[in-house]
Amino acid sequence: MAAYLQWRRFVFFDKELVKEPLGNDGAAPAAAPASGPAASKFLCLPPGITVCDSGRGSLVFGDMEGQIWFLPRSLQLTGFQAYKLRVTHLYQLKQHNILASVGEDEEGINPLVKIWNLEKRDGGNPLCTRIFPAIPGTEPTVVSCLTVHENLNFMAIGFTDGSVTLNKGDITRDRHSKTQILHKGNYPVTGLAFRQAGKTTHLFVVTTENVQSYIVSGKDYPRVELDTHGCGLRCSALSDPSQDLQFIVAGDECVYLYQPDERGPCFAFEGHKLIAHWFRGYLVIVSRDRKVSPKSEFTSRDSQSSDKQILNIYDLCNKFIAYSAVFEDVVDVLAEWGSLYVLTRDGRVHALQEKDTQTKLEMLFKKNLFEMAINLAKSQHLDSDGLAQIFMQYGDHLYSKGNHDGAVQQYIRTIGKLEPSYVIRKFLDAQRIHNLTAYLQTLHRQSLANADHTTLLLNCYTKLKDSSKLEEFIKTKSESEVHFDVETAIKVLRQAGYYSHALYLAENHAHHEWYLKIQLEDIKNYQEALRYIGKLPFEQAESNMKRYGKILMHHIPEQTTQLLKGLCTDYQPSLEGRGDQEAPGCRANSEEFIPIFANNPRELKAFLEHMSEVQPDSPQGIYDTLLELRLQNWAHEKDPQVKEKLHAEAITLLKSGRFCDVFDKALVLCQMHDFQDGVLYLYEQGKLFQQIMHYHMQHEQYRQVVAVCERHGEQEPSLWEQALSYFARKEEDCKEYVAAVLKHIENKNLMPPLLVVQTLAHNSTATLSVIRDYLVQKLQKQSQQIAQDELRVRRYREETTRIRQEIQELKASPKIFQKTKCSICNSALELPSVHFLCGHSFHQHCFESYSESDADCPTCLPENRKVMDMIRAQEQKRDLHDQFQHQLKCSNDSFSVIADYFGRGVFNKLTLLTDPPAARLTTSLEAGLQRDLLMHSRRGT
Repeated sequence: MAAYLQWRRFVFFDKELVKEPLGNDGAAPAAAPASGPAASKFLCLPPGITVCDSGRGSLVFGDMEGQIWFLPRSLQLTGFQAYKLRVTHLYQLKQHNILASVGEDEEGINPLVKIWNLEKRDGGNPLCTRIFPAIPGTEPTVVSCLTVHENLNFMAIGFTDGSVTLNKGDITRDRHSKTQILHKGNYPVTGLAFRQAGKTTHLFVVTTENVQSYIVSGKDYPRVELDTHGCGLRCSALSDPSQDLQFIVAGDECVYLYQPDERGPCFAFEGHKLIAHWFRGYLVIVSRDRKVSPKSEFTSRDSQSSDKQILNIYDLCNKFIAYSAVFEDVVDVLAEWGSLYVLTRDGRVHALQEKDTQTKLEMLFKKNLFEMAINLAKSQHLDSDGLAQIFMQYGDHLYSKGNHDGAVQQYIRTIGKLEPSYVIRKFLDAQRIHNLTAYLQTLHRQSLANADHTTLLLNCYTKLKDSSKLEEFIKTKSESEVHFDVETAIKVLRQAGYYSHALYLAENHAHHEWYLKIQLEDIKNYQEALRYIGKLPFEQAESNMKRYGKILMHHIPEQTTQLLKGLCTDYQPSLEGRGDQEAPGCRANSEEFIPIFANNPRELKAFLEHMSEVQPDSPQGIYDTLLELRLQNWAHEKDPQVKEKLHAEAITLLKSGRFCDVFDKALVLCQMHDFQDGVLYLYEQGKLFQQIMHYHMQHEQYRQVVAVCERHGEQEPSLWEQALSYFARKEEDCKEYVAAVLKHIENKNLMPPLLVVQTLAHNSTATLSVIRDYLVQKLQKQSQQIAQDELRVRRYREETTRIRQEIQELKASPKIFQKTKCSICNSALELPSVHFLCGHSFHQHCFESYSESDADCPTCLPENRKVMDMIRAQEQKRDLHDQFQHQLKCSNDSFSVIADYFGRGVFNKLTLLTDPPAARLTTSLEAGLQRDLLMHSRRGT
């Protein structure tokens, strides 16, 4: 059976006769008369049509009368006289409004080629731009075929004698065109076609016996013989790009397809081929099929044969016959306006209109030809939504037939267009888990799966116990190849008990928390978890140690402590996990990790000591905790030697200077653990001498009380007073310590004797002999001081009396100047001279040279200035109450301080409004006398 008989037949075209346009009287020019009442409804072409072509929106016909007719879409037939005798060949270019024709103007074999420009007119007819004879030489021959290249630079004419002429150049002009014989042969040329591939132009030439191709865009026109059998006239065509512009040759047994350099596939289509045409991806073949008529068996014994012309439209890509019909006397088949037009000898035009894609698909669906529908949709370039709909219907069909494997393959092809839940619901049955797995795998590979799909797929793997598929699914080479939500996958695998797979995902995709959670909570592999943390970058290692440090410390304390030491000093990830080396100096806050060591004091001590040694600038909390830990160990230790060592360590830490800012905290720690040496040291550092004294007093350490007074008495004199009061209250014999305290009190004059006596009076054991020496020495010193004070008072009174007398003399008696020498140069005085009341005389020129002002004596000025400065200083300091109190408290002789301030006038009587005016007058007078005495401002010449 022939191959094409195995192809399915469909009716993908609608056939109808072309009707005349509305308003036409029913008779075309030179049309045949109507034969019936319905004949006038259909279009009828002029008789005698010999050749036809199509393009540029018109069907073009040539007849035996030499006329060329144009049938536009409006079906208004027009024509003009192109030749005097007949038209034999037409070629309408598709990209240019140019028509090439071959015909005869006179009897005999003398064909003429005419080029018509249909856009220009010459007396109402198209303009003929060029006329030239078609015969290549002197011998007459008949033109068999004609073709023109769309670029208007090539035209080829084939003849019945086997020759082919090539017209190269602008075919519309004689001046720029050159004609030459391209091919000579012994067999009539039946078909020509140009093929453009890039810059290369090929010409296919087919005769009745062979097929050849020429390269006409270069020199020498190289030829390739493609086959040794040919075809008849009008039985060749050039396909469109969907078939790679192959040259189609329709022989009586097969249809062959050719490339410029080789033969392509062939199809066995029976029948004597009359016409071959290519239309929008279809191969149109008109053939004559001789068969016995069924009616002949009934009408007569003699078999009667009838010639039928069968038009078949083949879809070569999808391997089916799109349309098949029987026609009588087909003249030609034309394609224009998106349809096929079949011309018959009776002048009728049959239109074959292709059905729309959806209609064709529905026809295929009704016959359950889904594979063919899919192929058809692809060839028709149906969009992805339309294809997905076909795949879904095909999958539903296979599913209803029980072919679940085939159905899931079709559903897979709908991914991205069909909602996955539609498919998943169909395969949730446990028996269909393999199909569901296949669908979910593809869904993930296309990165269209969500977390629920990932969960479902992993559950499928775990239910099937398919570890190999599971590993293949999760073990991708790079992050870009991951088609699922990693965190969801880890959760599902962990829940299903596939810990190794979950760990693989967590480690490869940097889900550190999940990796550690599985290692610590599920597998209990603490060593591996700690190793993994050591591989992490600094920030992640720090956060995970804060989260899991207590668990790790509980199980592997030494290794955990070691990692924490590195993390808090100069952390670097381990070599196996280090990509880019961390910048040096990354270190965590060691104080934040102290709670991890809650139940591991030994490791805590090692960690704290390491931090204090390696990193002296560690946070204060490190030293506070280390001090507390050492004090705890010291307090609980029973071994004397070890206790002494711990004691030394605690004291050393206190003396390190790290507790200056947290003095109170360190003091509380020492007091809590009764660490007395530390308490005393901190008291001393904080200058809490009173607390030191009270500590020794509480422990009745008399010698230490005196020692504290001796060391710190200069800074805080009240310590001696407290010590005296302390010993005075003791009923024990403390004469030795009382005598030492009294001696220092006497040297520094810290207490009045009466207060000393009153203090010691409270002690029943202290007799007069204890303070006898103190009192005797005190009385002797006071007697000496009284004598000195009386002598000084007497001297001041005499000086005051003398000064008063001088003031009185200056005010009441004349002053006689008897100086004969200048007080500056010691030379004899000469007029003019300057005299002062103080008794000094000067040359005027000496006075002007050495004096600072006209009112002051140069000789007395330095001494007077000192006195005036003292007066001004006293006036400025008369309100300095705080300074007076401080000097009074710190001075050994308080009376001298008070006397000094009396001299400054601090305690002068306030002048009240109720005082008599005489008092104010007397005061003002005394102040004026003092100023006069100091200034000596009277000046004489």
